[in-house]
Amino acid sequence: MINYNFPYAYENKLYHTLAFESLARGYKLHKAAVDAGFTCPNIDGTKGTGGCVFCSGGSGYFTASAEIPIEKQLQNEMARLRKKDPNAKAVAYFQAHTNTYASVETLRSLYERALQCEGICGLAIATRPDCLSEELLDYLKELNSRTMLTVELGLQTIHPRTAKIINRGFSLEDFMTAYKALKIRGIRICVHLINGLPGETKKMMLESAAYVGQLRPEGIKIHMLHVIRGTVMEKLYVGKKYHPMSMDEYVRLVCCQLEVLPPETVIERLTGDGNKATLIAPLWTRDKIRVLGTIDQTLSRWKTWQGRYFSGHKERMRDFLNFERRRSI
Repeated sequence: MINYNFPYAYENKLYHTLAFESLARGYKLHKAAVDAGFTCPNIDGTKGTGGCVFCSGGSGYFTASAEIPIEKQLQNEMARLRKKDPNAKAVAYFQAHTNTYASVETLRSLYERALQCEGICGLAIATRPDCLSEELLDYLKELNSRTMLTVELGLQTIHPRTAKIINRGFSLEDFMTAYKALKIRGIRICVHLINGLPGETKKMMLESAAYVGQLRPEGIKIHMLHVIRGTVMEKLYVGKKYHPMSMDEYVRLVCCQLEVLPPETVIERLTGDGNKATLIAPLWTRDKIRVLGTIDQTLSRWKTWQGRYFSGHKERMRDFLNFERRRSI
């Protein structure tokens, strides 16, 4: 049953969904994913090599080849979207690798070309917090004044030890510097978190969500760590040095994370889409509908909702994180 004290409830959801945002906007805004041919400072040797331990193709599972011009990629994406929604509008989603890792001139050309494509009414740019120069930030501020813009910052975890284990290559301080710089310029931010990283306890994962919640980002994406063929994670998994969370553990954790996130933050993802052809574990993540449905059922059974325990007071949040609750995660 919906708790109508939660202002962002929509259908049977007790968290702030993109569907609610679509209802408020009056139309659904899709994402048209593109691969602009970027690499990453954690791959090309600037910060490191090999990328993060879970990295395989820069998350561009569903993008076309980077050799195809941006205009053609977006034309094909819009044709795909309009098979289901004839009036579809979309933001161009620069998804694969680090999408601010180039000169401002190169980035300006790519972004502006994307915005000229039919049906495209905004941009979503996925990047690392250590790849945002002052010059680029100022251009993004100007861009934000004339189109819908979201910058997606990969954080994954707030814990330095985990960041070292996963070979992330930037610090929490780097993230905060970038976050504040984007906020000051009025740019919409979506933060990425990953549950199930090597060596992390559920309490650590909850702490990451609580920390990000205090920042009040406009959006957040949460998903389970995927073990993908050809990655370092595959070696850890095969060598029995990594054990993924069960679906039940993941669902309970996500529900607790939602409780400590501000209700106004849009939850843009609660489970990821791994490449089914190369996904090794956990295989339960293949059934996205089941995972999301179980989250809905658990929130309803617990009679809870996004933001129930959100607080702007660090002392109260610390008490919450240390409190042994009956629905143990």
